[in-house]
Amino acid sequence: MGPPDPEQRFEELYTAHYPAVSAYVRRRADSPDDMADVIAETFTTAWRKLPEVPEGDEARLWLYGVARRTLANHFRSEGRRTALAIRLREELTAWASSVVDGDHDEARRAFLQLSPDDREVLALVGWEGLSIGEVAKVLGCSRGAARLRLHRARKRLARALAAADLDLSRYGSRAVSLAEGHS
Repeated sequence: MGPPDPEQRFEELYTAHYPAVSAYVRRRADSPDDMADVIAETFTTAWRKLPEVPEGDEARLWLYGVARRTLANHFRSEGRRTALAIRLREELTAWASSVVDGDHDEARRAFLQLSPDDREVLALVGWEGLSIGEVAKVLGCSRGAARLRLHRARKRLARALAAADLDLSRYGSRAVSLAEGHS
């Protein structure tokens, strides 16, 4: 009789060592969701590398090593997410304090009056900082079509801003010319 099939071996490995791996992770992780993610990733790695997993009690030690590295990766990712959230909060606070009184609300309303497609193309360029080529890839169209969509969306936004009686010169000379119908 040959070696057990991979599914059977994995099931035996999981059954034998889940309690120990679970306890190891629970003592080190911060939340139940983190625990579940790390345990799942540990056993996913074991499945992918099943031929490398040693036999007997050595398998438990091998799984501890995988869990340890998975936890380290998880904590590094969590640190990056936390730093990003802090930076975004700071940027949004700075941005919000730089906006002039009611103009922000009026500009936001004008933006929200646009179609979802117009808002998306404007957001991809203005918020995400994408080039026309990148916008074309995201939208799944040619560069020419993306350029035309952006031009038309800008014209509609400029008209909506003008209709809200906002000082378009604050948004640049291009906004003024677009609102007046010049391209």
